[in-house]
Amino acid sequence: MIEVKNVTKKYGKLLANDDLSFTVHPGEISILVGPNGAGKSTIIKSIAGLLRFQGEILICGKKNKSMDAKRNLGYIPEIPALYDMLTIWEHMEFIARAYSLENWKERADSLFERFELSDKKNKLGSELSKGMQQKVSICCGLLPNPKVILFDEPLVGLDPHAIKELKNILVEYKTDGAAILLSTHMLDSVSEFWDSTNIMMGGKFAARRTRKEVLGSGEDLEKLFFDITEGTKDNTLQSASTTDRKIVGKEKP
Repeated sequence: MIEVKNVTKKYGKLLANDDLSFTVHPGEISILVGPNGAGKSTIIKSIAGLLRFQGEILICGKKNKSMDAKRNLGYIPEIPALYDMLTIWEHMEFIARAYSLENWKERADSLFERFELSDKKNKLGSELSKGMQQKVSICCGLLPNPKVILFDEPLVGLDPHAIKELKNILVEYKTDGAAILLSTHMLDSVSEFWDSTNIMMGGKFAARRTRKEVLGSGEDLEKLFFDITEGTKDNTLQSASTTDRKIVGKEKP
């Protein structure tokens, strides 16, 4: 489970996340959508323990920067950060040692097979295309079989087979009870499997919906998204505050 409580993050005078609170339950895929600069990556990085922030974040009931929390957390960043002089198999070994994993090689082989990396085990990180690096990053994040997974724009740069495989894996983890938070600016790319959606603008939630709510009301989520992010209809912002309404249509970093 992910619990975010009153999290605020500033870069100097710039307010990137403004008093955010939300929960991602076990067996739930929650997505963050919004234009570039809405604050999606900032809250993901804060949850991952990479940024300082005001507020509280819990992973499976433990403070997110604690070792207990990190053992349950998998993080796949937007931009892969591989070691240039390690082979991709050595990347997996590095993760296995960091997490003190046992009998990890069979799982690593399975992930490599699913992402068509089996014939590239001895390739260095610096020799791979961005799409290949993204695949390796996903494999590294999933190797410890985490209970909580953070994906920041995971589909960018992937080929169609890898996109299909990643979507299958997301559903598998959901079925197994993992809590998954995924950020994207492409709503249609995740439309088939999300459970809750958070539309961000200016560091806040402009709207929040569950799949059950959308199916029950017949609301067009994509239309709501564009109404909010492009500021075409103020009356769609029923869940936004007065401050939110003032910033609609004015994207902030």
